[in-house]
Amino acid sequence: MPEDHWKGHYMTKHKKDDNQDDNYDEIQNEDDLGSTQPTELNEYELQIQQLTLALQRERADSENIRRRHQDQISNIKQLVKSEIIADLLPVIDNFERALSHVPKELEDNDYVKGVQGVVKQFERTLSEIGVSKIKTVGEEFNPEFHEAISMEEGDGDKEIVSEELQSGYVLGDSVIRHAMVRVKNG
Repeated sequence: MPEDHWKGHYMTKHKKDDNQDDNYDEIQNEDDLGSTQPTELNEYELQIQQLTLALQRERADSENIRRRHQDQISNIKQLVKSEIIADLLPVIDNFERALSHVPKELEDNDYVKGVQGVVKQFERTLSEIGVSKIKTVGEEFNPEFHEAISMEEGDGDKEIVSEELQSGYVLGDSVIRHAMVRVKNG
């Protein structure tokens, strides 16, 4: 029995050694993989960096498109507002002309006061949406805001607006309609 005992022990020990050899082979194979993994990891890291940069560019492009779209919408709104106001200006002009030709005996008439109220309401509404009248009489002539209908000779070398024939209006920085004026050297 003792011999058999040793045989079994030897075989068990020998089997363990075989398993250890297998494990050793596996460890060697893992070492071989480990030497290739850094190369693969570098490739993956490079791909991750490239994809990250591409994503950042796409996000920046998307944000630029969004901003450009908002600017375009704002410009379109401003343009539409300007066109509507330009269409309403002749109505305001006619009300103002009518009020400038009211006979003295009718100035206190309720109907005339009603028309004056309508004109004031127009002016208040225009002011609330950012529209303002262009300053004219006494101002130096500025072709960006004024349209000269006639020029009168005077003593000075500056061109000064002497009379307003039709009101001009601006919306923010853009001119809706130039003011028609008479200019005098003053």
